[in-house]
Amino acid sequence: MISPFPSTFQSAYLKLAQQELAERVAMAYAGLQACAQCGRACGVDRRSGPGKSTCRTGPVPVIASFGPHFGEESPLTGQRGSGTIFFARCNLYCVYCQNWTISWRGEGSVKTPEQLADIMLMLQKQGCHNINLVSPSHVIAPILAAVQLAAARGLHLPLVYNTGGYDSLVGLSLLDGVVDIYMPDMKYGDAEPAYRYSRVKDYPRINQAAVKEMHRQVGNLQLDEDGIARRGLLVRHLILPEGLAGSADIFEFLAREISPDTYLNIMPQYHPSYRAARFPPMEQREIRQWYAQALVLAREAGLHRLDRRPLWE
Repeated sequence: MISPFPSTFQSAYLKLAQQELAERVAMAYAGLQACAQCGRACGVDRRSGPGKSTCRTGPVPVIASFGPHFGEESPLTGQRGSGTIFFARCNLYCVYCQNWTISWRGEGSVKTPEQLADIMLMLQKQGCHNINLVSPSHVIAPILAAVQLAAARGLHLPLVYNTGGYDSLVGLSLLDGVVDIYMPDMKYGDAEPAYRYSRVKDYPRINQAAVKEMHRQVGNLQLDEDGIARRGLLVRHLILPEGLAGSADIFEFLAREISPDTYLNIMPQYHPSYRAARFPPMEQREIRQWYAQALVLAREAGLHRLDRRPLWE
């Protein structure tokens, strides 16, 4: 059930001692020596540069854009928007990526943790409801460093970890007690299409283990008296052509192994982008029948907290 947060809500990272947060920062940077902070666990030394890492990112992040965003789920955007920070690069190689110039090409500007902290504080000053970290799995170390700096200067907004869902337990352990809201994708219920279309191995196993850990840390999504998310898990599931997302398996997992009270956004906005035309049936635009079927499957599984803004009436 939905449990409104009291007005005395305090973001998770503010409850950590500065020393504990500093230790997390040190551990995260030390872990870059043989990186295992995302689901790929490539083991590359990223301390001085990207090396041969899949994410093609060194110790300093590239930021593509930032600002108040009103296209997220309603508990995040509210009236003043979600303070989104879009990180360049990604640990997934989705052939249908709508943001491929950012995720594949890496467009953006290098920012130090000090500059990232400045951005967080700027978004707070603009009135955003939260700090929304988009594609953060490969840049946990500088994020933690920026949070430490920004918290010391007055940052108090909830942190949203907005991820493709291919996250490692190593990385998530560094975020325990720091992140308030986890928003992972659950892209695939089957490993074969995950490898074919996103070039990742064993996606369902790694993704499900990550979502379990996220839920253990923050629980079900909880809202304040204005309907704004303050803490908890919010899952996104993008509908793919021909039912390739494996919706039924994902919904059964959420209802049985996470919670029937899981807040779920079933997303119907797929359109073939980037290299999708080379990978049939990903070139298809018509997915409304699969979307309608997914809504039925979610309810049959026992999920009832659906953030649904259909493209069609």
